[in-house]
Amino acid sequence: MKKNVATIRDVAAAAGVSTATVSKFVNGAQRFSPAVEARLTSIIGELGYRSNPMAQSMITGRTKAIGLSVLDITNPHYASVVKGANRVAQAHGYTLLLVDTEETPERERQLLEALSRRVDGMIVYSRTPEEELGWLLALDRPSVFFGRPDLIDMPSVASDDQLGAYMVTRHLLAQGHKRVGYMGFANSRRNPERMAGVREALAAQGLQLSAFEAEAPTSAAGQKLCSSIMLGRQPLDALVCFNDLLALGFMKAAQTLGFHVPDDISVVGFDNIQFGNFASPALTSVDLNSEHMGAAAMEKLLASIEGQEIEPLTVVNAQLVLRASTATRP
Repeated sequence: MKKNVATIRDVAAAAGVSTATVSKFVNGAQRFSPAVEARLTSIIGELGYRSNPMAQSMITGRTKAIGLSVLDITNPHYASVVKGANRVAQAHGYTLLLVDTEETPERERQLLEALSRRVDGMIVYSRTPEEELGWLLALDRPSVFFGRPDLIDMPSVASDDQLGAYMVTRHLLAQGHKRVGYMGFANSRRNPERMAGVREALAAQGLQLSAFEAEAPTSAAGQKLCSSIMLGRQPLDALVCFNDLLALGFMKAAQTLGFHVPDDISVVGFDNIQFGNFASPALTSVDLNSEHMGAAAMEKLLASIEGQEIEPLTVVNAQLVLRASTATRP
């Protein structure tokens, strides 16, 4: 025989209080005397009462859910961001709802508008140009943006991409590389910062940058560009890639063509994804502390939901992780 599930009325009757009192206690909407709270806690435990999340949402106006949009969940960088955000959300009693926009700006608005109706706040990655993001502000949900927005007034979390690119290029120059290229992805807001860091380091040595454009931030796109770079009229000493996936795809194609990394060309990426450490050779990368970025964004958003003062921009430091895909030039 199925056991009856305890209701809020059962708790109220056993404790000798009103259902409103039980509701306020369970939802944290009001404090009561220590004796009343102790009695309610004891009876709730004895009866095995569990509050109805939907009913709780109607009372408090909160869903206890946070929305997070990522650009491509198959990219391990975003998986790390999700891990960091989810850890903080769970610690504060929130559930994380995930949306993957699949690198398709045309889908972002529909997905985020639907997500906004189910959550207390959102953390957003976006490929949509800022001048077209007025609808995001109109959703009237506390939100945190990944990157450095110039036109929209929204709290944000960003990595120091320009400094990271500058550091890794300085490292390549110290190894004796002179002809350095950059494989970028123009649709990303972070691309100009990374290219600027590479260009700044080269300019300090009187060197010019060779730039190449990938059609997507994927390993397949890195493979596709490899032959035009390696078999072109002006071979490179080193290549800085927009992310690790592009770098890993490029290295695989280069080896298929008969080249050796780093003997023929040094290769570096961004994000320090786990797979880079297991590549052959292991990939030198700029670690943007992806998991910490997710955690920082969630902490900022929860503070905003609680009405606390928050800094407009949080910058997460980049670190250089040296591995075997770079080597000193003869």
